[in-house]
Amino acid sequence: MKQEIPTQQRLVWGLLVAAFSVALAIAIWTWRSDWTLQGTSEKTPLEGLKVFGTVPDFSLIERSGHPVTLADLKGEIWIANFIYTNCPDTCRIQSAQMKELQTEFGSETGLRLVSITVDPERDTPKVLVEYANRFSANPERWLFLTGAKEAIYHLAQEGFRLGAAEIPHEKRPASGATHTHSPRFVLVDRNARIRGYYTSTDREAMSRLRRDLKTLLQGKE
Repeated sequence: MKQEIPTQQRLVWGLLVAAFSVALAIAIWTWRSDWTLQGTSEKTPLEGLKVFGTVPDFSLIERSGHPVTLADLKGEIWIANFIYTNCPDTCRIQSAQMKELQTEFGSETGLRLVSITVDPERDTPKVLVEYANRFSANPERWLFLTGAKEAIYHLAQEGFRLGAAEIPHEKRPASGATHTHSPRFVLVDRNARIRGYYTSTDREAMSRLRRDLKTLLQGKE
């Protein structure tokens, strides 16, 4: 005959199971939090120095008028972003962040900053020179690239997997924006491999970019 467990004992066991479940939930939450801080959880899926592809070959024109190809950047670590000089949105923030990186890592060798316009029809080399001067961009460290519209959009969309497009006149917002583009910075290693995407308007993401950049500069990844 099956023996019935006393009510008090069932209550004790129930409390123990509940306590164990709470402890397990806390342990899992803590583990996931630690994982998030490392920049490798689903909250930052495009960071963490993983490999997200390789930058394809390209040929664009620097503000100096000289051509720049992927081969010119091979063997160097670089941070790329897409802007346009008439941008009323995030471009000034992006360029201000790039200026901070230029200052902070000014003594590092083998590092380039690369800003690419998504409005090449307006942003000629001369216009880019004027824009670069506003941010005290060192031409040896910080490149500004323009070129054929098709080549730039192909590089953005197919190479970096980032959005870039001209807004039709009838759909342009009151802000005056003429183009759409991603506000992300892209970290590229010495082998032209994309190692992370970081939102330029997110201070914590920029801190993680600095951390990952230092790791690459030290040759640890």
